[in-house]
Amino acid sequence: MLQTDETTKEIVSTLEGLISILEDGKLGYTNAAEHVENDLMKANFFDYARERSLFIVELQDEINRLGKSTDESGGGPLGALHRTWIDIKSTFTGGDTEAIVNACITGEEAAIEKYKMAIEKDNLHSNEISILSKQLSSIENTLMKIKAHKMS
Repeated sequence: MLQTDETTKEIVSTLEGLISILEDGKLGYTNAAEHVENDLMKANFFDYARERSLFIVELQDEINRLGKSTDESGGGPLGALHRTWIDIKSTFTGGDTEAIVNACITGEEAAIEKYKMAIEKDNLHSNEISILSKQLSSIENTLMKIKAHKMS
């Protein structure tokens, strides 16, 4: 595929959108970790937050590789909604673990949907598709772990 300024702009826009979702996930997991009593869940949520930070850096590196600079955006409207939902839920429920877990599941499902949409766009290069596919796989694994914990 021929690289044009327009294509690069579209790719950067896609990656920045995913960075927003990852930022929201990182904040959501940090918030969740601070509200759950279970030490194992707390540690897992902090791990998921750390993983999101690494994903953000990976995508920012890719944007820089494309010759663009990354602006520090503070999360998209979907993520803001998800983050608010976790805040509200944990306030009303006094850190009710099930409500927090359900909010995390909602956030992960939204992230997975956005990743799939980004990968399906035909403007990404194999390098970006590879990074996003790897991150998507990890997010799907995290979702399965959270759902499995919910069942136990």
